[in-house]
Amino acid sequence: MKWVECPRDSWQGFAGFIPTAEKVAYLSRLLEAGFRHLDLTSFVSPKWVPQHADAEAVLAELPPPQGREYLVIVANEKGMERALAAPNVTSVGYPFSISETFQLKNVNKTVADSWDQVARMRDLAAGRLNFVVHLSMGFGNPYSDPWSPELPVEFVGRLREMGIREIALADTYGVASAEVIGQTLRAVVGAFGPEDIGAHLHSRPEGTLEKVDAVLASGVRWLEGALGGIGGCPFAGDDLVGNLSTEQVLPYLAQQGVEVGVRLEGLLELADAAALLRTRFA
Repeated sequence: MKWVECPRDSWQGFAGFIPTAEKVAYLSRLLEAGFRHLDLTSFVSPKWVPQHADAEAVLAELPPPQGREYLVIVANEKGMERALAAPNVTSVGYPFSISETFQLKNVNKTVADSWDQVARMRDLAAGRLNFVVHLSMGFGNPYSDPWSPELPVEFVGRLREMGIREIALADTYGVASAEVIGQTLRAVVGAFGPEDIGAHLHSRPEGTLEKVDAVLASGVRWLEGALGGIGGCPFAGDDLVGNLSTEQVLPYLAQQGVEVGVRLEGLLELADAAALLRTRFA
């Protein structure tokens, strides 16, 4: 099972700037605990995401990846060029929304224009960095934009035709039911198989494990979340909706015989550290 820990997502909305040294210390603790896939920062304009203005400095202070994944989020070719020039980056992720409205809000491009941009960024990354596409609003949207389980299948199919393998569907809105999540992932897996398909979900704590079960039942073996369930969905209108809580999900996966290589005994302490950062800087 591939578990992507997402401190970048947790921190990006904090009002107070977390000092670079504190970011590095926290990320280093994650590495020591055995986390091998980190979504850790973004190369976007500090005007829009000031929390990650120190992206290059954070990356420079981390130990070499040595087989681990250090992923950064980019929104355009300028961000990709920064990622290519930065130390220790192994993967770049691009948020590509199935919803026209959200794609305009998030990266200021239409879906049609974004296809061309994805192709250009794919070419820039080729042979140098892994290129990951996150399909935002993959399980529905709040804007009445068209959506059905078949629409993610169409997007994944076109991305695969472009040579892009690693694709994660995101429940950006945060209210997709386990039934909808399962139905959508089964449609994608039925068309393309489960390899290199991921799920980035948001949930209230009491709904988390039902959604995890839906992912497992679909055959998908790539999940994303964050310690403390911090971060996630500003659209759901519910403060209890956040990222899947790492300290809730990983022990549950272990009970199902699914291991991710992270030391479980330290998870609560790490969750406390994540919560302390939120208390100090959110």
